[in-house]
Amino acid sequence: MTQTLQAPSHLREDVRPERERKPIVRAAARGAIASMAMSGLRQLTTALGMVPSTPPESVIERTAPTAFHNVPAERRPAVVEAVHWLYGAGGGAFFGCLPRAVRRRRWAGPVYGVLAWAAFEVAIAPALGLPRRHGKAERLALLADHVLYGMVVAASPWPHEDRPAKGRGQDAALPPWAQERP
Repeated sequence: MTQTLQAPSHLREDVRPERERKPIVRAAARGAIASMAMSGLRQLTTALGMVPSTPPESVIERTAPTAFHNVPAERRPAVVEAVHWLYGAGGGAFFGCLPRAVRRRRWAGPVYGVLAWAAFEVAIAPALGLPRRHGKAERLALLADHVLYGMVVAASPWPHEDRPAKGRGQDAALPPWAQERP
């Protein structure tokens, strides 16, 4: 019987480094899905009167008013959603570019969502000249949907790996929110 020895994975040509294994593509897909989840939450907060107009709609009206108004009125919500999903995919791809050690932390998603919301409020909206006078309810609603976005973007791509086994590795002594996901 002959045994074949394999070279370590970092020396083999058929094994690509983690950076090249499509974490960016997977994160972009989760970003699009996260934007869809945000849209569902926004439907609720808009129907409850907490959010008068959605940020994606405001951005499109400000940056491409002629193109937006050339779209038939009944199709504009679809355009807003498609653009929002593209924003989300871009944000997800950016999350996928973060170091794996950061992406795997349980707090990474919610913090990423809060930072995305803060970036819009502090930099993007003022740069576009969008009015940002929110009431407390609107501010909380927008913050909540961005936390949801971050949670979905950072979700484990494999459902059976969502929870690490108890006592595994050096993370076992850390509180759950500081532990790495598998």
